[in-house]
Amino acid sequence: MRDIDFLIIGSGIAGLSAAIKLAKSGRVTILTKKTATDTATIYAQGGVACVVSDNDTFDLHELDTIRAGDGLSHEDVVNHVVTSGPERIHELQKFGIEFSTYMGDPNHLDLGREGGHSRRRVLHIQDITGQGLEKTLYDRAISEPNITILEYHIAVDLIRESKIDGKDINDPGHERILGAYVLDVKNNIIITFLSPVVILATGGAGKVYLYTSNPDIASGDGIALAYRAGARVANLEFVQFHPTCLYHPLAKNFLISEALRGEGAMLLDKRGNRFMEKYSQMKEMANRDIVSRAIDMELKKSGDDCVFLDITHKSPDFVITRFPQIHQTCLKFGIDITKELIPVVPAAHYMCGGVVTNIWGETDIKGLFALGETACTGLHGANRLPSNSLLEGVVFPHQTFLRLSDKEYLADILKNFDKVSQKVRVWDKGIAVDLQEAVIVSHNWDIIRRLMWNYVGIVRSNKRLELALQRIKPILEEIDSHYWEYILTSDFTELRNLALVAKLIIQSALLRKESRGCHFNQDYPAKDDWNWRRDTVLSKFN
Repeated sequence: MRDIDFLIIGSGIAGLSAAIKLAKSGRVTILTKKTATDTATIYAQGGVACVVSDNDTFDLHELDTIRAGDGLSHEDVVNHVVTSGPERIHELQKFGIEFSTYMGDPNHLDLGREGGHSRRRVLHIQDITGQGLEKTLYDRAISEPNITILEYHIAVDLIRESKIDGKDINDPGHERILGAYVLDVKNNIIITFLSPVVILATGGAGKVYLYTSNPDIASGDGIALAYRAGARVANLEFVQFHPTCLYHPLAKNFLISEALRGEGAMLLDKRGNRFMEKYSQMKEMANRDIVSRAIDMELKKSGDDCVFLDITHKSPDFVITRFPQIHQTCLKFGIDITKELIPVVPAAHYMCGGVVTNIWGETDIKGLFALGETACTGLHGANRLPSNSLLEGVVFPHQTFLRLSDKEYLADILKNFDKVSQKVRVWDKGIAVDLQEAVIVSHNWDIIRRLMWNYVGIVRSNKRLELALQRIKPILEEIDSHYWEYILTSDFTELRNLALVAKLIIQSALLRKESRGCHFNQDYPAKDDWNWRRDTVLSKFN
């Protein structure tokens, strides 16, 4: 049993940003289920959207965000995130982040443009922005004496006050978090972490789909933890599919950044025809939901396996300098993007929904916060504007830091914490035995991911969604049975979370009787502002 001040689950941009700030106020422990830098952040190629140029304005950035969100973005949140951007960017630069400059001029940032943006406003570090951010923040975090990072530790469940008191309540507003039960993977033991503040920053849930740009760690852990504890989740039907993942039998989860299209790359079918003008006046610069559906439709009509990105009309020097990682990675697979077309397909990329929070990152439950892709802050609405996610990943940790710096607020969280937490017991495995059949986990994992791709993908229908829900239920029942019968492993813990999030995505998609943003249902092809211009909210209590 360990007692700390702030427990952060996740070590991406949001988790590290929060830890660095909170280290001034107390002992911070960061849990990460693989290595500390094995995060979704490190795969981010594009950059951070922020108004920094003279020909851009906050109003334009807000308008682009709201337009991308297709009527569901919370305008007060959008305003706050966009206007907070320059200050947070300046803070990152003080930490040592060096964004790419134009022609080597240190006073002139090189700003990229991506789909849905009306101006060039994406600050980047070549095409490895995420790597640069993750490394700098990680180095800063490990230099802080108040921060402890524990690798290969995966949270199993949150510890709730009502559960400890034996008074399981149906009102999360009267609930409090006391910490979390955590599996130490290497030592195969469950550790009880007591903490009055728990911050969920575990990233998204892309691995719920067969084809995704996400790393293997993206199994929806934070969303599942919060939902089981009684917090509300929202807008999980809005899964953003990135239009352009590299299509190659040996490539795994490699994204071809939207920034290529921002620099003039064109989408072509197998016969060399440009097709996006049929779907949007913005052509390749349309929002991701439009481009993904267009590619999906073209592939279904033609029977082809992929479409192609063409940036060969740009000079080789420009392509290699601007996109060194993409160029080098494609070369490994025998594709020289300065001379050849890049085969691409859509893949699950980003969860626009998540755990419901307010402007401070607070969930319904006292002491429980959610940040980054784990959260549903109201910024993204029905579809995320590219490069707004990294911006959100630095703005909201600062909000949480400000909230927890309020002495009155913190005193309320700490009230009677020591007394109540004394009732928490260490994990008791009871009569559970070792899970000998690892195939149980791998088999169900594969079934879920194929089910979600085939039935709850880019284009949906009522029939497919209902079938998906019927098929996920017995899997969840089997997992619940194994949870009590067998000693937990990290693979099984991830499967448990993945299956729950899959069910929640299906339920959310069935509830929304329209098509909007990332969610397209053939049975309801039109947008219905009268009935559905609102968030889709789920709770285990309703």
